[in-house]
Amino acid sequence: SLTPKLVRIVEKKVKSGLYTSASEVVREALRLLVHMDDARRRRLDELNRQIDRGLAELDRGEGIPGAESRRRARRRLRAASAARA
Repeated sequence: SLTPKLVRIVEKKVKSGLYTSASEVVREALRLLVHMDDARRRRLDELNRQIDRGLAELDRGEGIPGAESRRRARRRLRAASAARA
């Protein structure tokens, strides 16, 4: 079952000629959903690895003071903003 809005979206895709049937639209949507879920899982796995590395560094006494950490973070944010501009 699809909401009326989703039905209109599927119908529009079929009418565009990009897809030959509603089933094809739904299959493609599901493939994209699986792809997005996989990408999200990979990003989360990488974030967890980074957290684990950071915690291990702290356990070894390799941490940096909070003020220095904030300065570095601000510098990275400014650099990222400048790169996007």
